[in-house]
Amino acid sequence: MRGVDTNILLRHIVRDDEDQARVATAFIASRTRDDPAFISLVVLAELVWALRRRYGYSSRQVHALLVMLLETAEFHLEDEVELVQMFVGGDSIKGDIADHLIAYSSARAGCISTVTFDKGAASNIPSMELLS
Repeated sequence: MRGVDTNILLRHIVRDDEDQARVATAFIASRTRDDPAFISLVVLAELVWALRRRYGYSSRQVHALLVMLLETAEFHLEDEVELVQMFVGGDSIKGDIADHLIAYSSARAGCISTVTFDKGAASNIPSMELLS
């Protein structure tokens, strides 16, 4: 298994640099079920942020892409079982995907909650609380 950085996934998805996109796509195409590309939670959060903020993807588009990554045997995502429970098999999740990943990482570390100034995150994610 080989880990991938966010920029590899971005080039493959958005193809904003054809030379790098060609190389990234060839690398991804060479992955197999026995030798997948590993996507960490940090890379996933960066990918979500870049697609939403830099490339203008909608929440629905990002959610669909995340589900596709989870369902593709050539990719192995960090904490994949938990991510499938979070994102697959239902409608688009409420709130920002990156906020869900932040809250999940905090809970996995044993935190009782994640404090935030983001009112939307606090109202959409039960384990996030508004710091006031």
